[in-house]
Amino acid sequence: MARLKIDFGIDLGTTNSAIAVIENGKTRVFKNDLLGETMSSCVWDRGKAYFVGVKAYAQLPADKRRAFKDRDFESNIFIEFKRTMGNSTKNNKGLSSEELSAEVLKTLKSYVKEEDVKSAVITIPAAFEMNQINATKKAAELAGIEYVELIQEPYAAAIAYGVSSSNKNGYWLVFDFGGGTFDSALVKVSDGIIKVIDTEGDNFLGGKNLDEAIVNEVFIPYFKEKYSINSILENEDRFNAFKEMWKPLAEDAKNQLSFNENYNVLADLFDEYGEDDNGKEFEMDITITRTQLKEIIKPFIQKAIDYCKILLKRNNLDGQKLDELILVGGPTLSPIVREMIAEQIKTPNTSIDPMTVVAQGAAIYASSINNPVESDNDNIDNSVVQLKVDYESMVVGTETYVTLKLKENQKEKTVFVEIARKDDAFKSERVELNEIGEVIELRLVEGNNNGFEIIAYDENGNKLDCEPKSFDIREGSVPGGAPIPHAICIEVMDKITGKKIIKPLIGLEKNKTLPSFGIYNDLKTQKLIRPGMDDTIEIPIYQGEPNTKAVINNHVSTIKISGNDLPALLPEGSIINLKINIDRSNIMTGVASFIDIDFEHSFDVGSIESGVKPEWLEEQIQLVKESYREVSETLDENKRNEIKDDLERVEKIFESNKTESGRLEARSELQKVAKTIDKLEDDAEWPKLEEELKEEFYRLEKVNKDLGNDRSTQVVNQLRNQLEEVLKTQDIKLGKVLAEEIHSAFFQLAFIYQLINFIRHHNQNFGSYNWKDSHRARQLLNEGLQQIGENPTTEDLHPIVIALIDLLPITERPSGDGNLLEG
Repeated sequence: MARLKIDFGIDLGTTNSAIAVIENGKTRVFKNDLLGETMSSCVWDRGKAYFVGVKAYAQLPADKRRAFKDRDFESNIFIEFKRTMGNSTKNNKGLSSEELSAEVLKTLKSYVKEEDVKSAVITIPAAFEMNQINATKKAAELAGIEYVELIQEPYAAAIAYGVSSSNKNGYWLVFDFGGGTFDSALVKVSDGIIKVIDTEGDNFLGGKNLDEAIVNEVFIPYFKEKYSINSILENEDRFNAFKEMWKPLAEDAKNQLSFNENYNVLADLFDEYGEDDNGKEFEMDITITRTQLKEIIKPFIQKAIDYCKILLKRNNLDGQKLDELILVGGPTLSPIVREMIAEQIKTPNTSIDPMTVVAQGAAIYASSINNPVESDNDNIDNSVVQLKVDYESMVVGTETYVTLKLKENQKEKTVFVEIARKDDAFKSERVELNEIGEVIELRLVEGNNNGFEIIAYDENGNKLDCEPKSFDIREGSVPGGAPIPHAICIEVMDKITGKKIIKPLIGLEKNKTLPSFGIYNDLKTQKLIRPGMDDTIEIPIYQGEPNTKAVINNHVSTIKISGNDLPALLPEGSIINLKINIDRSNIMTGVASFIDIDFEHSFDVGSIESGVKPEWLEEQIQLVKESYREVSETLDENKRNEIKDDLERVEKIFESNKTESGRLEARSELQKVAKTIDKLEDDAEWPKLEEELKEEFYRLEKVNKDLGNDRSTQVVNQLRNQLEEVLKTQDIKLGKVLAEEIHSAFFQLAFIYQLINFIRHHNQNFGSYNWKDSHRARQLLNEGLQQIGENPTTEDLHPIVIALIDLLPITERPSGDGNLLEG
């Protein structure tokens, strides 16, 4: 029979993966073929078959050595493809990252001998973008997993720790330093309810960066001293292959120095590493100390710690206010990492296994979700009583409820049930079941897993076999909803600044709990949309930082609504209200409501496969550098040098790593620099805005003195009060709004002055015009003159002037009046 809950959790990692399940309320991590609890996320394509995990990873060093010696050799072993999930690029065998990930998932499933895994919870980094999230779902589908939910890796770790901890209140920080990604998550626990309230991370910071640093800082200087390698250094492709060849030894050294004060890196004498420029065979025999390693990896660990500090500061916390600091990922086994964290934040909790805690947390979370995948009908034993059981598997409190009812094909049976706790200390009353269902109250043991048996009887009190016959409920902790990792925004033309920026949907801001929905009302169309035509409205959807340029954020998808989707003509300036829903697995749907034509258009939000072209990235780097040059004059020397160094680092990543992964990393780092410059541009904008506000208000006061009335003077006085407040607070956003209001007030005064002059001029020169209907023209002018004597508004005079212009021959209409009225 199918499981009642999903139960299976999978940690699909950059370097290592694992699968776990909940059995009888306890977590079990499945072992691989060599009895290890994790498996290398490594795939070897042998043409007719795939080798995944240990066997593939064992072959990798040999392939790297061959790739250096034979320039035409292309390895069929693939690693670190998680970094390019959701990317359109494929490897030399035509395989996408999703397809490779699917092979990893298939192998993990094969470790479960007792059953076929058809539903699971799979973990993702907190910083994953929407295209990466959807790619993970696609990988699961390719692996034969019919139903999948996703959970962020640090959240899974917090759940795993939370169910075993007696600490049911406070703030926890999860420090998740994996093989290819870094996540930090701030968790708030209230009476056992575990909720992630904020995250910070980097999709291109992890253990692989440490391996590269060991090669660059230790191995390359060693070879420069011992060997002649100028031709290798001068050839970028050969140099990259040379460094790749030594990475396995670097990784081994890093791991060994987690447990030893020093380690002798000695290349195997039976392995051939090629020759230097003089024909001398490469060998490695060097000792690295933990002190040396600390200096090498310190910048990367510090970067991760700095992310944590940013996260804590954003939430008005520091290390002293944290109740727990939880470590996740292989690199956190290093004493160097643990010492640095303890010195700068808080002494970490080391009671849980950082290698399997994410898989365990995913399984625990999976045990709280009803399993929607039914067993095949052929596997259902209709000779026993088939029950539907609905309950919460994780609760806080010693009382809860379970709903039992007969399945559809069991309606004719008379069945009574009672539920007994497996410690024999509680048994429910016996009740008769039907297809509607019965709710039964249960008593729980505090802080424990509670196993229950379902006992079925016929009308004579004889016991009946039933499925399911048992279930478990854990008391003490409850996972809250997962947070949105990035604000969901749409790109719009800002009505105040006239610039294209992204703005958030209210309700889908960063860290809102899923599931959720967001709205953006009063959007206005910029052109006419004809029904049945290809006229199109585009709504670009982004994840990222609100009120910034789209280019520095992550494009999710663009919703296109054409005239073919609409039942009637949509005029320019029509109002659209937008609503987007996101379920707890980050699936997005939405509806656009067209107010003017009373029509709703529903849509699904897919995600585009991203690909970073070298020429596009190079262009973006130049644009950001240009923005830096424009703002640099307003910066002090330290800030100028800091941004300059950041830009040089981006260019170095771009130039030294020509792979898709390298370009993605360069883009990620460029986005961070661009956001910094964007903020500096806003800061530098205030002096210009201040001058503009003062000049515009002076112009308004002058025109009001000449043309104003009591009503306009009241408006000017209100704007003066607002101006004083904005000048005091230096609020750029409010300042831009105020500038628009001042400009609008000036236009209204100047506009009404022009309308008054138009009426007076045509009254004084009435006989000089060839009116189409002179009687009607005289009526309108008299009406206009009467209004002028009564402190008129623009709304009073505007229609009169329009009607007068319509009565004039085209040749006699004043030049420029048509443009005036359109304004």
